[in-house]
Order: sequence, then C-alpha cells, then structure tokens
Amino acid sequence: MTEHVVCRLDEIPVGSAKRVSIGPRDIAIFNVGGKLSAIANRCPHEGAQLCLGRVSGSARADRPGQHRLEREGELVRCPWHGWEFDLATGKSYCDPERMKVRSFEVSVKPGDTLAEGPYQIETFEVSVRDAYVVLTL
Repeated sequence: MTEHVVCRLDEIPVGSAKRVSIGPRDIAIFNVGGKLSAIANRCPHEGAQLCLGRVSGSARADRPGQHRLEREGELVRCPWHGWEFDLATGKSYCDPERMKVRSFEVSVKPGDTLAEGPYQIETFEVSVRDAYVVLTL
C-alpha cells in the first residue's frame, strides 16, 4: 500500500469533511469527534459528493413516540437523496450486502516522520510539530 500526504490535520476541523483527489480517486475525509474516516466521495446512486453530506446516526424506536439516536457520527447521508453509508466500512445502511462505497485507511502522522509528499519543507534548527493527515490506499 502507498501512503499519500493529503493535507494538514488543521484543514479538517472536528465536525467537517474535506474532499481530496489522489490520481483518479475522489475521496471524502471526515473528522467526527477527532476520529478520521475516509470513503469514496461519490454516491453510487447518482454520483453526489458525499463530503457534502450530513454526518448523523440512525433513529430507532421500540414503539411509537419512543425513539432514540444510535450510532451517532457513524453514518453520512448523501446530500441529494439521503442514502446513508457507514463511515468505517462504506456499506449502505439500508442494503449493506449490495450497496457500498469504498473505504480507505487514514491516519495522522507527525511532519518530521514524513520523507516525501507535497508538503515537504526546508527545515532549520526548529522541531516540526504540525501533524499531517496521511491516507493509505
């Protein structure tokens, strides 16, 4: 697997998403409560950008009028038609066996451990403290 430096961590604040491209791949990275998830950015239904979707959970009810939110922050809802996908696996909430988007491994690494990528900088007698988001394909 090849690692790609895609952006600095502070470019994806908690509660937001960022669209990145690696070659022909269009990928959405989500920061939910400080945890990063990455999935293909196109909804398989009609191609909407999932990075523009709302991150939510699923509503459950044991009986009418008694509902609760489960899996909060684990699903993204397509902005066009509301199809929901699991941020960890890419599987569709309503049809996980047949419908899914690809998920990717994503991690954060300190800048001083990265040897290559678009964020190379010349360093002086200072320590690098910024963290970078590293996506593994």
